[in-house]
Amino acid sequence: MTAASGDGGLRGRAEALLARHVPGRPLVLPNVWDAASAREVMAAGFPAVATSSAAVAETLGYADHEQTPPAEMFAAVGRIARAVDVPVTADVEAGYGLDAPELVERLLGAGAVGCNLEDTDHAHGGRVPAPEQAARIAAVSAAAGAAGVPVVVNARIDSWLHPGSEDDRLADALERARRYRDAGAACVFPILLTDLAAIARMVEAAAVPVNVLRWPGGTPLADLAAAGVACISHGGSLFHQQQEHWRSALGALANQLP
Repeated sequence: MTAASGDGGLRGRAEALLARHVPGRPLVLPNVWDAASAREVMAAGFPAVATSSAAVAETLGYADHEQTPPAEMFAAVGRIARAVDVPVTADVEAGYGLDAPELVERLLGAGAVGCNLEDTDHAHGGRVPAPEQAARIAAVSAAAGAAGVPVVVNARIDSWLHPGSEDDRLADALERARRYRDAGAACVFPILLTDLAAIARMVEAAAVPVNVLRWPGGTPLADLAAAGVACISHGGSLFHQQQEHWRSALGALANQLP
């Protein structure tokens, strides 16, 4: 797939996705796992579709945390992107060990114009050092520029997934946010940061659009918007809600067996 292909072209979709990241008027993303769920998100009026790596992995029969073969993950992203007429951003975890040009090529080939890129080191455990992760983001941004599509890199910051005090986690996240911003990230995603005061501090100090994770029934969208958030993701939570409904329906059916 080329930058000129598709309805409006991938470049236009990337620009539209980036334009939706407005502090105080956040892009809300109910993360999807297949073509059917993506169509429902679009039909409900959401202006973009985001995948959940955990949900896609489970539908493909794998565990989260880069256990899905890249070819299968990008094939799933491709099916999702072909099913909708809005920009698609893909959760590609830490990039599956692919170098930046190949990662961008696979993203664009699948029809995605954005990606989550996290700084957990799944191969060795722990975190990727901040300068190394910033260099990776810069390489992805450069590869996207060479391809002619300004891929929207949402740099996930995993400070709250690892041990540390709240103050240390916030300091680490702010340092990484600034580095990732300067490397070309369009948005930063301090996953599991939920305290509204800390979120507002992150928004102010990072000087880059901030994405947060919200569980259904969690912090009201209006409160997150008031804190200056630019994007709100739901991860695998809606998929797990759907799975719970499925289990309940199956149980009710099983109880009717003669």
